Amino acid sequence: MAHDSKRPSPKGKKVSLFVTCMIDMMYPETGMSVVNILEHLGIEVDFPMAQTCCGQPAYNSGYRTESKQVAIQFLKAFKDSEVIVTPSGSCAAMVLHEYPVLFEDDPQWKAEAERLVSITWEFTEFLVDGLGITDLKARLPQPTTFAFHDSCHGMRLLGLGQAARTLLGNVENATIAELNEHEVCCGFGGLFSVKMADVSGAMLQKKVNNINASAASIIITGDSSCLTQMNGGLSRKGSSKKVRHIADVLAEGLAGEGK
Repeated sequence: MAHDSKRPSPKGKKVSLFVTCMIDMMYPETGMSVVNILEHLGIEVDFPMAQTCCGQPAYNSGYRTESKQVAIQFLKAFKDSEVIVTPSGSCAAMVLHEYPVLFEDDPQWKAEAERLVSITWEFTEFLVDGLGITDLKARLPQPTTFAFHDSCHGMRLLGLGQAARTLLGNVENATIAELNEHEVCCGFGGLFSVKMADVSGAMLQKKVNNINASAASIIITGDSSCLTQMNGGLSRKGSSKKVRHIADVLAEGLAGEGK
């Protein structure tokens, strides 16, 4: 796993939730799922109210100065945090990989950026790699078959994927099936889907075809952007299949615990 050697153990520390733009605006229940799971594990969670965006959209568009202004707000918002957890491989990758670049020549902010890089974790890797928790003792209300879509940033930049599979694999009533081309992009790519709409649409169609051919009724992802893109494609095709965030499924399993 990338960055492990630089990151102090997060065990026994209070967690600051970085909820991300899309979850804040579109999927607040996913943010609550993360909080519910962490609090179930006895972890104290806070939510720095000054948080906005990690700066990735501007950064990926080449607006480095504007992106840095947004990133500085992130540094200010989380200046008192011991551990930062985010339910987004994409946003975690921005902080872990691009903040060192963004602040490398900035004596005012470089040290604080490096500190926050060292304490930032994607949600599933925080549980499995950070805390060593692989079994939440969760139980889904009914047997359900799942498959995984690996989002580009999470898989390629952070090496994510196995942690989420481990956690879901230990949930009672959950079966994991294969999704053909699970590692292939869904076509969203942030602004890519706007600038290259035709290519994005063709990539989405291929992803929808693979989802419909899968034995799984639910596709799991760790990024709400991929979730939005794929659910939109499935809905337009009248598919009964759905894409859900890993945190929501795990939280549902915890709610059904002992039933």
